[in-house]
Amino acid sequence: MTTFLARMAEASRERVRTARARESEAALERRAIARPPAPALELGTFDVIAELKLRSPAAGTLAAGDFDPRAQLTSYVRGGAAAVSVLTEPTEFKGELAHLATAADALAPERRPAMRKDFLVDAYQVLEARAAGAGGVLVILAMLDDAAVSELVDCAQRCGMFVLLEAFDRADLERLAIYDRPQPERPPVLAGVNCRDLRDLQVRFSRFAELAPFLPRHLPAVAESGIASSADIETVAAANYRLALIGSALMRSADAAGTLAEWLAAGRAATLGSP
Repeated sequence: MTTFLARMAEASRERVRTARARESEAALERRAIARPPAPALELGTFDVIAELKLRSPAAGTLAAGDFDPRAQLTSYVRGGAAAVSVLTEPTEFKGELAHLATAADALAPERRPAMRKDFLVDAYQVLEARAAGAGGVLVILAMLDDAAVSELVDCAQRCGMFVLLEAFDRADLERLAIYDRPQPERPPVLAGVNCRDLRDLQVRFSRFAELAPFLPRHLPAVAESGIASSADIETVAAANYRLALIGSALMRSADAAGTLAEWLAAGRAATLGSP
């Protein structure tokens, strides 16, 4: 790992240490288990996971002082988002668990799950997500060894949550092989490719096409980052990605619902035309 991801991982470990000092894992697990089940992730031919984030280290501030997160969530639902990703990292993204809880509560009546997006390093954080009402979590493969990934995935599945396993390169995708099997039962494991490498924050949109031949056969593939137009959506859909995770472009849109609906339609049309 290079500087940014290493720094995020260490900060995440420190947050876990602080949280454990306030609440034991056993107590947290009781709270997580007591939550009503989260809405299931329902997938069609092509879907979008819309993202709620106030800031990113690459784009800077994405939400003005009068930003209304509930209005943004409503726009995402109206636009047809299958789920909403919520940043909970506090330093670079200005997120917090309270944002996740707010989103989960607002989305539950709409039967859409919220997903915790953070630099998770410990199963304790998966339990935090479920206790906040989340129905899914993101796990960054480059941060963790196989044993740690397995621990997070196992914890999420015990809690009834889907998992988005995020890859940056072919080596990461090869590590997904143990999860690449038919998934007759929910919740699913998703295979993500992030064209913004969080090790150096560089974006290469071409990475989606380069890694498409190595996507897992049985796991829905998610194109993450760098998507800013219908043409981008059509490109990833034609390359056999079945979801797109979109954050900054939707946060900046004056009509998030309309933009999302347009891009979702473009992705589904392109999927019909793909092999």
